[in-house]
Amino acid sequence: LKNDIDLLVALDPAVIGHVDGRLREDTVILADFDASHLERKVLSVPITAIAKDAGGELYGNTVAVGVLTALLDGDPDILEEHVRGYFSRKKPEVIEHNVDAVRKGYRAGEKLREEEGIRFSVGRDEDVAERLLVNGAEAIGMGAIAGGCNFIASYPMSPSTAVLTFLASRDEEFGIVAEQAEDEIAAVNMTLGAWYAGARAMATTSGGGFALMEEGISLAGVLEAPLVIHLAQRPGPGTGLPTRTEQGDLELALYAGHGEFPRVIYAPGTIEEAFLLAAKAFNVADRCQLPVFILTDQYTMDTYYDLSGLPLEETEAISHIVKTRVDYLRYRITGDGISPRGIPGFGDGLVAVDSDEHDEEGHITESAAVRTAMVEKRLRKMDQVIKDAVPPVLSGPEDFRTLLVGWGSTFHVIEEAMAMTAGEKTAHLHFPQVYPLPPQARSYLDRAEKVVVIENNATGQFGRLLKIHADRKPDRSILKYDGSPFTVEGLASALDGLE
Repeated sequence: LKNDIDLLVALDPAVIGHVDGRLREDTVILADFDASHLERKVLSVPITAIAKDAGGELYGNTVAVGVLTALLDGDPDILEEHVRGYFSRKKPEVIEHNVDAVRKGYRAGEKLREEEGIRFSVGRDEDVAERLLVNGAEAIGMGAIAGGCNFIASYPMSPSTAVLTFLASRDEEFGIVAEQAEDEIAAVNMTLGAWYAGARAMATTSGGGFALMEEGISLAGVLEAPLVIHLAQRPGPGTGLPTRTEQGDLELALYAGHGEFPRVIYAPGTIEEAFLLAAKAFNVADRCQLPVFILTDQYTMDTYYDLSGLPLEETEAISHIVKTRVDYLRYRITGDGISPRGIPGFGDGLVAVDSDEHDEEGHITESAAVRTAMVEKRLRKMDQVIKDAVPPVLSGPEDFRTLLVGWGSTFHVIEEAMAMTAGEKTAHLHFPQVYPLPPQARSYLDRAEKVVVIENNATGQFGRLLKIHADRKPDRSILKYDGSPFTVEGLASALDGLE
């Protein structure tokens, strides 16, 4: 994310004050209001009036798209085709109003080019036509499909809802059952029930919804049930800033649910990682029979990237369900803590589960010896999880002295900022898996003279995790918690002179 704004379309006077720190002297501002009081050059564009003429104020955004396309010298025919496709599920009159709005907006943009000489030089690349344009929500959804997801239950909550709507829109194509539950408590329990019946299921939610799911998460822990939850972070507490971004829920996911039981937490930093980790989450949950959380944030969800493709060949949906025999024990004690998982009706055995502590058959018990054995059995799964951990990604020199550490959506901005300002002995260690810490992490952290953790929260949550689980306290933390992601310029300034 760049801090400086080249072109701003302001539909309301309050917008100027909101982004004032990001405006340069040469920023082009198009305003749909009287801007004579501003000490900046502002060009008047009657977007609302044009929208009313096209069918109503509701079409103001579509008008603005037309204006911008003209200023960027875009093709009006391609634009119109896109608008028709985007609104194809709407009523015919709505489609035509939007087409009319974008045409009128385009003509207004052409007029600005002629009268004001405003023109942005944006080169065309024909190769782009063969590339994918994908945002984080779509990547998580496609990764889930690649991982065999065939059931999703969720209650809408920004910014996670886009994953639910993406999978729901592909329900017939991929055989997915999509259920908009009455609340998050119902959603997580539906997801658990689907896994119990043999589906590969997920829920998608944000902080407040995840908080409601905690009892279900603990239930998954004692049932040793697979569970995949996508947690799209936004600033809290409470409703917080529901349309902004933050990395404030790491510890929420780390400690969610009462009692002690294993879990895995992924935090993709790129579109490719979002796709691969979403697919991997289903295999890990299925094999190890535990909750797997995928942490993203609003910035990841809504940001688009163009890609040559997604690594589909690196994914495979692997089922670990077994056909049960008459003597089947759902919670049989095993060396690695992972019992053979059967499902009702597949084989001759009884698949008994219980939310109370239970014996190997799945029947309630208060035996101290059985309780101890079951706790240790569940915790032994972490050995397998650590063996399959996603290693951290190092960029920069191997003989680093300063190590920049990030997780999740900070990946790209750290890479760009480091390239701008960092010294020759500075490297970047990115964590796609934040819990359990991959075993390779310790060697990187121990080699560093200075560890700088960069994260979008106020208390340095990942820094604390490094102290607890890798015995390395950060030498410095760079934190941002105003609801916006790091910018390249802002982070580069913070890193300047670091060595």
